[in-house]
Amino acid sequence: MSKRKRRVEHSEPIRDTTAGGRFEAFTFGDPEPIDRSNLLDYVQVWHNSRWYEPPVSLTGLANMLQIAPHHSSAIYVKRNLLLSAFQPTRYLSMAEFEAFAMDYLTFGQAYLECEEALSGKLLRAKHTPALFTRRGVEEGKFWFAPLNGQAFQFERPVIAMKATDVRQEIYGIPEYLSALHAAQLNRSATLFRRKYYDNGSHAGFILYMTDPAQNPDDVDNLRKALKGAKGPGNFRNLFMYAPSGKKDGLQLIPISEVAARDDFASIKNASRDDILAAHRVPPQLLGMIPTNAGGFGDVGKARDVFKENEIDPLIARMLGMNDLLAKRAFSFKSDL
Repeated sequence: MSKRKRRVEHSEPIRDTTAGGRFEAFTFGDPEPIDRSNLLDYVQVWHNSRWYEPPVSLTGLANMLQIAPHHSSAIYVKRNLLLSAFQPTRYLSMAEFEAFAMDYLTFGQAYLECEEALSGKLLRAKHTPALFTRRGVEEGKFWFAPLNGQAFQFERPVIAMKATDVRQEIYGIPEYLSALHAAQLNRSATLFRRKYYDNGSHAGFILYMTDPAQNPDDVDNLRKALKGAKGPGNFRNLFMYAPSGKKDGLQLIPISEVAARDDFASIKNASRDDILAAHRVPPQLLGMIPTNAGGFGDVGKARDVFKENEIDPLIARMLGMNDLLAKRAFSFKSDL
């Protein structure tokens, strides 16, 4: 799907030289880029005759991990609960399992490379990054395709754990894809608020001048003073002297200050709720502070319910990997 660029231009000054004076208008601010992410737009899984390409940009998912605090925190909570239940074995260490679990929670797929003895028995399972691992067109073959480097085919067996996707069966996709737009909105609200404070003039207003005592040179000087109030040295004071001016000859009409303040909290809360709904993580497990007097309830009970509904199914899927390895590499304290 092609991407279209939106072009935003500043309007040129408009002047009216007819009788009655001169009218002039100009805009404040710079064009803002619009992120047209296409993480959810794919039709099929295509291949380059060596390996299949993922249906979702794995690099994009990796970059999205830190896009919003509730998104990354929810993934880390699941990872930590899995680590607390995992028991290292001679075939799979704690470090390899942590990387494996993090890949699955982030990308919806994770891979282990099997190091075998000359007899064909498994010596140990080694994690290989899902970001660069690709399933080969040839059945049972896998490729390692780094972004900058030479791709090569794995010589050792590789096993994969992938989440179910109803549109294809080659790769897995994470369950939180529907919340990425909410996470991006959350990030955009935060960045907008940062720019609002970094911009000392807060150019969300209309400067309305009707005083006939002003001449074009005064208007130009005022424009320069307003532009110079932004950036470094924020919140500068501005003085204007208008001899023989009228009381309301110069008015400052705010059009976004109050709305931006009110919308910021509502946008952050709404996008946060969408993210938590996609991850299904209780808010008290993320360290959130309740806004109501009753609070979030017993954190222990919330953790138990969350573990039963979300963590235990993950453990069951991982235990199924032992069948592919023909060894008990995955072991947990509360095996189902």
